[in-house]
This record gives sequence, structure tokens and C-alpha cells, in this order.
Amino acid sequence: MFIPHASACRSERVPYLSFSATDLKARAFVKSLMRDAGLDVEEDAIGNIFGTLPGSDESAPYVLTGSHTDAIPRAGAYDGTVGVLGGIAALKALRLAGFVPARSLRVVMFASEEPTRFGLSCLGSRALAGELSAGALLALRDENGTSFFDAAHAAGYASEHEPTEASAERFLAALALLPGSVHAFVELHIEQGPLLEAQGVPLGVVSAIAAPASVEIVFRGPGGHAGGLLMPARRDPSLAAAEASLALEALALERGGADTVATTGAWRVSPNTVNSVPVEAAVTMDVRDVALRR
Repeated sequence: MFIPHASACRSERVPYLSFSATDLKARAFVKSLMRDAGLDVEEDAIGNIFGTLPGSDESAPYVLTGSHTDAIPRAGAYDGTVGVLGGIAALKALRLAGFVPARSLRVVMFASEEPTRFGLSCLGSRALAGELSAGALLALRDENGTSFFDAAHAAGYASEHEPTEASAERFLAALALLPGSVHAFVELHIEQGPLLEAQGVPLGVVSAIAAPASVEIVFRGPGGHAGGLLMPARRDPSLAAAEASLALEALALERGGADTVATTGAWRVSPNTVNSVPVEAAVTMDVRDVALRR
């Protein structure tokens, strides 16, 4: 569900980078929708946003739904966003119907779900689950060298822009949810594959989630001038990277199952000029499957 207030780009290219001006506009819009729905709105120091419909027993573990609004390039207008806006709409409908749940119902917009800016996914949800280390968070940088804490602080979130490891640990400890505080979590999400649409099925229930595993492989060679280095003498790292990518594709097709996917999505070649044999080629490979045995 595209948020037109936040981005002037076409919906199929929605570029919501965490803590960018576009992201902050989207956040403000989401909070306004939550308030309009009559929900109690809270926001934590890493940028997770919560809207709550109180239950009759507010001490009971609550039911949580939601997703994210940051996006990877060309993810489409519905990736994540439909889970946030759908959750808000559902809680608003319940409130307007006069329904008072026994447990509180909460919708969350997770912060920094995509790895697009800092290279590590699910920062907000990892922090809530207590699965994010201070060292990992302190090490995060975007392509411009901006640290996570600098970006978050500039956007009005993390109070320190250059924390120590000890203060980063305290920062994360304050974010983690208490064990047992969440009774259940459910997420509305688009199908990011073609199967339901091809079969004309309007709704599916997820039976397994494919865990992604990614690795960066760096190939190096001596390089040289494209006109002077003859073919028999070349050790071109970009061609080695290409062969590795094709081998990954073949492996997924030959040994994988119907749900196995393998992608070489990021390339970095140096010196990246048309008349130079590269000295380095780095590729990032992403493999996903629902079967551990594969």
C-alpha cells in the first residue's frame, strides 16, 4: 500500500531508506493514522512505532500485528506497508464497532526492517527480541560511512550519536520486550511470488518461512590495461565472480527444491573502468530455502 504523502517516486520504486527524509514523512503519516484510529501511540528509541487498542485486562500478554514501511528498490508499493496499514485499519474497525478485546491489541511498524541502508535486516524487531548485539549495532555503516547511531540521532531517535559499547548495551536492553509479554504475533503480507496469483487464490496461510543466508565473496587478480594484457595471461576476478554466480544458479536449480532461490544481487568491481582488467570483484550471494537439509 503506497504512502503517497511520503514519496514522489512511482510506487514500484518506493525508496524508503531508514531515517531518511522520506522515511520520516512516512513515519509521521503512520502515526497520524494510528491517532485517527483512536489508538494509543508510542515510539521507542530505535524507531519502532506502536499503536494500541487497550484490552479489558491490560496486564495480560498482548496480541501484536504489523510489519514495516522501509523498502528495497523496486519492492513495490505493498511490501511491508500493507501489514502496517492493514493492522491499523483492523484495529480501527474493531474500536468503531465497540469491541473491547480481553487482551490489548497492538500494531507495530518495525524500524529498519530492510538491509538497504545499513546492510543488516530487521534491526527494530531484532532489538525487541533481544537478538541484536551492541557490537553489531555500533559497527553498522551506510554506503556514505554514516553510522547507525549518527543517522538515528539526526532523525531524533537514539539519544547518543557516538555511544560507547556499554551505553549501546543499555540502549538495547531498554528496547527488549519482556519475556512472555507478547501472546501472539500475526502479520498480513503480500505474496512476493507468483503462485497464488497464477492459481487465482486470494489468500494463503504461511506454513514455513525461508531463512535467508548471505555471503560476500571477494575475488582478486593482478589487473592490467585492457589493450595490453593478452588473454592467456589474464586472471580476471570479474569473470571468476561471474562463473561463481552461474554455479550458484545451477546448484539451486539442480539440487534445490521448488522453494529454493539463489541470487547474486550486488556486485562491486574495481577499478570499474571500461579499459581496465579488474583487480577486484566482490559479489554478494543470497540463498533461501525452507528445508535445512538442503
